[in-house]
Amino acid sequence: MSPTRPEGARGPSTRRRRRTVRLRTLLVLLAVVPTAAMATLVTVTADRLLERSAHLRSDVLAGERLGLPLHALMTGMQAERTAAAARWADPSAPAAGLRAHRAATDRAADRFRSAAASAGGGSEEADRRLREVVDALDALGAQRERADSRTGGPDSTVAYYDGVIGQMIRFYQDAFGHTEDGELTKESQVLVTMFSASEMLAREDTLLALAGPSRELETTRFAEFVNAVGAHRYLYDRWVVPYLPSAESDRYARLAGSEAWQAKTRVENRVLAGHEDLPFGVRLPREAKDWTAAHAGWSDDLTALDAARLRGLLAHGDAKATDLEREVTRLVAVTGGALIAVVTVVTVTTRSVLRRLRLLHDRTVTVAERTLPDVVERLRQGRPVDDDALPRVRGERDEVGRVSDAFARVVAVSVDGQRQLAAERDGFGSFAAGIASRTGNLVSRQLALTEELQDAFGGDEALLGGLMRADQLTVGMRRQVENLLILAGGEVPDPHTEPMRIADLLREAAAEVEDFRRIDRQALDEISVEARVISQVSHLLAELLDNATRFSPPRSRVVIRAEVVADGLSVEIEDRGPRVSAERYAEMNARLHSAPPYAVLARNAHRLGLFVVGHLADQLGATVTLRRSVYGGTAAVVLVPRGLLVPTGPETTDGTADPTTTAPARLPAQAQAPARGPAPAHPPAREPARAPATATATATAEQRPDDRGETSRPAARQGATLPVRRRKDAPPPGGDGAARPPLPERVPQTHLVEQLRTPPPADGGAAARETGTGPGTGHDGASPEEVADAWAEYEDGTRKVEEELRQDQP
Repeated sequence: MSPTRPEGARGPSTRRRRRTVRLRTLLVLLAVVPTAAMATLVTVTADRLLERSAHLRSDVLAGERLGLPLHALMTGMQAERTAAAARWADPSAPAAGLRAHRAATDRAADRFRSAAASAGGGSEEADRRLREVVDALDALGAQRERADSRTGGPDSTVAYYDGVIGQMIRFYQDAFGHTEDGELTKESQVLVTMFSASEMLAREDTLLALAGPSRELETTRFAEFVNAVGAHRYLYDRWVVPYLPSAESDRYARLAGSEAWQAKTRVENRVLAGHEDLPFGVRLPREAKDWTAAHAGWSDDLTALDAARLRGLLAHGDAKATDLEREVTRLVAVTGGALIAVVTVVTVTTRSVLRRLRLLHDRTVTVAERTLPDVVERLRQGRPVDDDALPRVRGERDEVGRVSDAFARVVAVSVDGQRQLAAERDGFGSFAAGIASRTGNLVSRQLALTEELQDAFGGDEALLGGLMRADQLTVGMRRQVENLLILAGGEVPDPHTEPMRIADLLREAAAEVEDFRRIDRQALDEISVEARVISQVSHLLAELLDNATRFSPPRSRVVIRAEVVADGLSVEIEDRGPRVSAERYAEMNARLHSAPPYAVLARNAHRLGLFVVGHLADQLGATVTLRRSVYGGTAAVVLVPRGLLVPTGPETTDGTADPTTTAPARLPAQAQAPARGPAPAHPPAREPARAPATATATATAEQRPDDRGETSRPAARQGATLPVRRRKDAPPPGGDGAARPPLPERVPQTHLVEQLRTPPPADGGAAARETGTGPGTGHDGASPEEVADAWAEYEDGTRKVEEELRQDQP
């Protein structure tokens, strides 16, 4: 008896069936989607055809209910207009004819109003025209009263009838002109043109009636008559007769060949050619009296022709609607048969394809879901890969076999590419880190040598200035080497063992910049940074300061400001450089928050500063944002997390600052040189920040009073031992003898009170500054004593400000 398989376990056959079901589902969907798309297309097409049929039915119904009554009303209005014009021309004429025409018009208007109340125009435009016609008919009674009382003149009466008839013609144009059938649209245009031509003939009748027994017309009215004659002849010859059906075309030919129509034409020609010009108008020839008899002979036939064309258009629209319904029936029947055939073929094909793809499916899924991800992960971790686990090319000739071989080749290429990429990435990282490390050692040795030279030749101000300049350039070289080490994945060594005050940290970051004299530092709060991240924070700020000084005017100031905020420590660096667009700021901020591959670094080798800043910000958990400053330049805001901050230690009981939290003051070069005298009672502690190098003591006097981060005592005035500037990577003094501790040097006149000090020479200093031959050549020419006095006064002011800040703190 075979062992029972656990309920939760599933073998390969079960997984194969599930995968086969999923593949079958996909193939069925592949067949269903086109089928559904075809069915949807047929449904949409049928719906559109049915919609067109419904619209045509609606138009035909509206034409039957409104078109025919409106045509009768239009004919009645034209006859009433002619009768009203004749009454204006001859008041003595009997009014029985006018009353008969008005009665006929009223009957036609009642039928039209009844039809308009029960049916719409079929479209929005047609409904609007229908309302206009109804509103115009409401004013018919008032117009008749003005005509009977002979108020307003014949022109206003004729203009009223012209406007109402014109609205009726536009109703036909809007009611039948919106159909989607081109043939019906063309026929409706022909019908509207026939109505327009009939209106031109009716206007001729009205104008001749206005002439009256005197046969005199005003110039404007005669011009209207001429236009009407030319218009109706052009419309019939150009736009009506060529497009009429054969039956209606024959009917028009019989009308045009009738005696009455010929008489009409003769009267028109005679009026146009035989009129007599008068000072105020024209006098018509006597043949104009024949117009009335001729009009009675052809007017009814022309009205019947227009009505027949209207009925023909409605009948054609109804036939079109029936054809559309039949087309929908045929479309549904044919499409249904085609869909059944497609479903049958798809079902048979799906089963055949599934049988052939089942084996390929199992093999490819195993490689894609298990083998290939495991191989890629092992390559990323640097572990060896077993090539036997990868699929091999078998050389099969059928379609499925060729797909399997192609998949095996794709896997092989992918694995080879991953292997080569991992090797190149690791090799380049190790190579770059090694080069950076060795170069950093050389730079550190060079800095140590420069410091020894400074200690040995500190008395020579010119040489000391050059050494300090070389020291500053070497510091910049070391920062670039550290950039390479950071981008290669290494870490910058941090020699600090104690927290550092933020004022000292700002000074250390500024010392890394070549143009440090332009930097104004403002430490608005008393806080310290943990020792383990001092080098990283200092390097980050140094990169931003370097960019600020490099891309701003040479004489402008760069301000770095630090203060404690709710989320940590905010450090803002603001310059007055050129204006940058918002798109450029977005691009730079994106560069700060993304770790690019080596290919991107290679293309941006001249702009690696932002990449380094972003890398350091990610390591620290800080955020860096670039934006436009109020001066039009750029402001970089760095937010250091609160977890990297520690409170600053209190002052010692003897009145001196805690050596672990207070940095030595920057002093003149003479004060930093070795001196002859006893050693201090308390040797200076290791300085965590490196002061900016300067060629002479004048550079220190250039610091601005807003540098509130300086908290050292005025040692020059007190005669105390002066601490010596040290680099952050220099060995501490008094160690194993590798570095000789400098001796303090007594500064002349520093023990005297301020009133007894010797004033600076009035002529010598000025002459030295003008000629550039004094000790301070290359700077402002101040003597060491002047610099010491200025620095002491600056330190006194700084100490007072910091004491006030401490008192203000809770």
